[in-house]
Amino acid sequence: MFSLKQPKPTFKSYLLPLPQADDHIMSEPRIKKLEPVLLPGEIVVNEVNFVRKCIATDTSQYDLWGKLVCTNFKISFITDDPMPLQKFHYKNLLLGEHDVPLTCIEQIVTVNDTKRKQKVLGPNQKLKFNPTELIIYCKDFRIVRFRFDEAGPESAKKVCLAIAHYSQPTDLQLLFAFEYVGEIYHNPAKKVNGIDPGGGGGGIGSASGQQTPLFETYSDWDREIKRTGASEWRVCSVNEGYMISTCLPEYFVVPSSLADQDLKLYSYSFIGRRMPLWSWNHPNGSALVRMANIKDVLQQRRIDQRICNAITRSHPLRSDVYKSDLDKCLPNIQEIQAAHIKLKQLCVNEPFEETEEKWLSSLENTHWLEYIRSFLKHSAELVYMMECKHVSVVLQEEEGRDLSCLAASLIQVMLDPYFRTIVGFQSLIQKEWVMAGYQFLDRCNHLKRSDKESPLFLMFLDCVWQLLEQYPAAFEFSEMYLTILYDSARISLFGTFLFNCPHQRVKESTEFAISKNIQLGDEKGLRFPCVWDWSLQFTSRDRLLFHNPLYIGKSAPCVQNGAVKTFKRAKKNYSSTLRGVPPALKNGIISEQEFLPRRNSLILKLKPDFLQQAESQSNSMEQYFRDWFAKPVDLHGVILPRISGTQIKLWKLCYFRWVPEAQINHGGFITAFHKVSLLADEVDTLNRNLRQYKSNSSLQGNCSELDQSRMYFRANSLNDTSGAPDFLSSSFPFSPVGNLCRRSILGTPLSKFLSGAKIWLSTETLANED
Repeated sequence: MFSLKQPKPTFKSYLLPLPQADDHIMSEPRIKKLEPVLLPGEIVVNEVNFVRKCIATDTSQYDLWGKLVCTNFKISFITDDPMPLQKFHYKNLLLGEHDVPLTCIEQIVTVNDTKRKQKVLGPNQKLKFNPTELIIYCKDFRIVRFRFDEAGPESAKKVCLAIAHYSQPTDLQLLFAFEYVGEIYHNPAKKVNGIDPGGGGGGIGSASGQQTPLFETYSDWDREIKRTGASEWRVCSVNEGYMISTCLPEYFVVPSSLADQDLKLYSYSFIGRRMPLWSWNHPNGSALVRMANIKDVLQQRRIDQRICNAITRSHPLRSDVYKSDLDKCLPNIQEIQAAHIKLKQLCVNEPFEETEEKWLSSLENTHWLEYIRSFLKHSAELVYMMECKHVSVVLQEEEGRDLSCLAASLIQVMLDPYFRTIVGFQSLIQKEWVMAGYQFLDRCNHLKRSDKESPLFLMFLDCVWQLLEQYPAAFEFSEMYLTILYDSARISLFGTFLFNCPHQRVKESTEFAISKNIQLGDEKGLRFPCVWDWSLQFTSRDRLLFHNPLYIGKSAPCVQNGAVKTFKRAKKNYSSTLRGVPPALKNGIISEQEFLPRRNSLILKLKPDFLQQAESQSNSMEQYFRDWFAKPVDLHGVILPRISGTQIKLWKLCYFRWVPEAQINHGGFITAFHKVSLLADEVDTLNRNLRQYKSNSSLQGNCSELDQSRMYFRANSLNDTSGAPDFLSSSFPFSPVGNLCRRSILGTPLSKFLSGAKIWLSTETLANED
């Protein structure tokens, strides 16, 4: 039977419809809409229209057109074009999708195609040619590329020179944080996202709502003493007003037997007047102490003996003090910087075709993984001294503010489960890095003084990631949290990572306040935004990605068949720290010296005068590690690293996230993260339903509780069988699209093994330098 309905038209027109009057009115101010979103105190320095942001070198069909803007805070590319091939982007409330903070810029390269010239721009330099291309190399391994084919040549030159000038300031007070805070003090109503500068913040809005202690006050140190049970230690205020040392906090912890007068007297003998600084106390009474070298050779033995005696008297068993000279047994900051440069060249700059067959050996030659292994190994040995031998450990370093930051932090992460929570980890960084005088300004090279740069903080986060990779259920935070924390150190807004010491913050901000007529009142310097106020950067929804769904809290034991079970390994893994490893396990990663017999251990190097005692010590330590790895893992106790060649890995999310060729669509760790998040959300939902059932309360009365979840990915129902979202890839939550892409390397032997690891140099940048 024939249908009486009119047939649907089958003709399809491929001509664009003529714009209507209303459409013309709406599209007319399109260029005017391309304006940057500015923070308080942020100003536009220079800009250029009709700029093309390159997405790929093989084709220009995906390139974006827009305006390139340079401010005193960032470079910003503004476009109305949608990002191609992208379905998800982790948004930062301070930075746009195409923005790069000025302090994240490492190198600026301008290129002229016709003259076949290129130039690396420095501050206050002249550019003799009109650039047709601009390449920005970033400190986070990102590369951004712009073309000026349709832009005015003079405008393009001016914006390039402006970026070079403002990204390499000559004075600390020229960093954007000062302008931002100055504007906030003059106009308090301009607070961004309602954040009060200087607050400690509760991390990411955890259920406890606990604030992160900043250790700027007497009470914060006193609470830490009580938390660790360090009854024989006291908070010292002898440095109040920075009267003794400008690179120590105003308040720190010392043995109770040391009087303030003695501390003042001894301080003159230490480099930088950095007196012994307490870090942590073991429940057995052993203490972890940091100390600079004693520069007065004549008084060295006497003062060292007095300090060690005071630490011994603070131990309930009056145990001896074990001193570890970090300068002798760990790589120095110059070696770490050299390894970081080689790693970046391997992951970003070198032509892939020249490194494909020798990529793993090139990775070994960077020594980056070897240095990570060294810090993990030495920290584990010192954990043994405190945990098994019940002795206090003193970390000694020339100035006591570089290697000791990393070693002390790792030891505490291994020993104290509190520092494996989000708030605890943030308090650890605040205590051992920010307040202890780690030189963030110089080491992060915010002012481009390359001779002092060294990525120690990145290496610490990498070491923590190694532990997180080996013991995922022991950490409350995810690897995305660690990566974003590293990125935050490159944003010139947070006072947390901006200064070399607390005194520098007070001094520089006070001078700035006087110059800007800001009334400080009783405040000690300006209050800068704190990085732990994560709501300044991310929405509450996005902050849920910081949570590790595998984390097992103390209140959540594993129950199986009605009985509480401990977590056991499938196999017994013994630490390669103190025992030989067959050559097959070395994997070409580290040198032979690493696997020499026990007689070559670090303990022997530290005590060369007591060979027999060291041999016995090494035997005891080896047995401790064997026994520990033979037992089930206590997630709320001590955790020790496994450091053989196959167990120390490259942190791909941090180093490969901007390389499109290295990404695995619908693959990588995020796929497991997604599934576990759904499972964890189902368990949380069942627990809430069970509590509701037991309390006999109505569903309506608990809607707010049911809406809450600590997981970013949530199960729609208990029978949810939907697949992974389309936007998931191994780079999640970051988007590699929009950065300098190269020709595809898919199908090569190494790409099959690493899923891609390199990007290609642009042919335009191979020209002769001007």
